[in-house]
Amino acid sequence: MNSHNRKNNIFDGLFSDNTVLSSLMVISPIIVKGNTVMNAIALIYAFSAITFISIMIGSFISAKLPYAVKIIINSLISSIVYVPVKIAAEEFFPEIVPRTGIYFMLIAVNSLITIQAEAKFYTMPKGIMMLSLIFYILGFDIVMLLISSLREFLAYGTVLGYVINADSLISGIGEPFGGFILLGVMCGIYRCIRNSVANDSGGAADAFDS
Repeated sequence: MNSHNRKNNIFDGLFSDNTVLSSLMVISPIIVKGNTVMNAIALIYAFSAITFISIMIGSFISAKLPYAVKIIINSLISSIVYVPVKIAAEEFFPEIVPRTGIYFMLIAVNSLITIQAEAKFYTMPKGIMMLSLIFYILGFDIVMLLISSLREFLAYGTVLGYVINADSLISGIGEPFGGFILLGVMCGIYRCIRNSVANDSGGAADAFDS
């Protein structure tokens, strides 16, 4: 693998293979509870900590074990990691964590841990895997923060609870169906940009080869 392809693999999770916008994974916390920035920060913390720690620990599991067994072990690891992460979250976000409800818990069994870990991350050398994982996590975090900021502003006229604009509100954006619509629009924009960049890159590569 040349250095250019390796770099693309490391950064895939941030743009070309974004967990949410490309793969439509881990979308329920965003749609249902990603309607305020504070909710987003709590869920970002949970997702980032649980996913990174669980996958890094799971990378030491023997590759010789059956695939089904490794999936079970990965799930058990993330469930154990969830406990201290939840305890810490209740200290930092005592009012926010109860508002996120079951979605805080569901993050412990997100698809990066249960599916992508074995299919993608554990096929990489450890150093590259760690960098790639960080950018996949950032891909989720950025989308969550962006959507929740837009939803809080449009639905409630606030950002971080501070009133910014209370004159023109779209209350439905704060509801799950509003989050679903907004996420769909963002997915469409994202895919148009990604396809445009891919086409431009392909054209440039063809011109270089010729």
